[in-house]
Amino acid sequence: QVQLVESGGGLVQAGGSLRLSCAASGSIFSINVMGWYRQAPGKQRELVAAIPSGGTTNYADSVKGRFTISRDNAKNTVYLQMNSLKPEDTAVYYCYTLLRIGVKYWGQGTQVTVSS
Repeated sequence: QVQLVESGGGLVQAGGSLRLSCAASGSIFSINVMGWYRQAPGKQRELVAAIPSGGTTNYADSVKGRFTISRDNAKNTVYLQMNSLKPEDTAVYYCYTLLRIGVKYWGQGTQVTVSS
């Protein structure tokens, strides 16, 4: 079992920045990938960014150049730095982790609202 606790969402004006954090606890030794999905009202959940252990980061085309994912393995925490935010970035952002055995866990979600 892995527990994920997110923080850092909120309301920001277009062009602004936010930083999301997600701290993992539990069976952290088995964590492979950590990352973020988002879900806007009426839309499917989509992958925003992912960072595997010792691997290459992956970003959705819509956030490339604006968002940066990073990981502090000592703190078992993944971050999502979001710059140049746009109203279309408004969504609930969910942290996730994929274990080496293929099991995925989700955080509770944090609301990000970008006003125009």
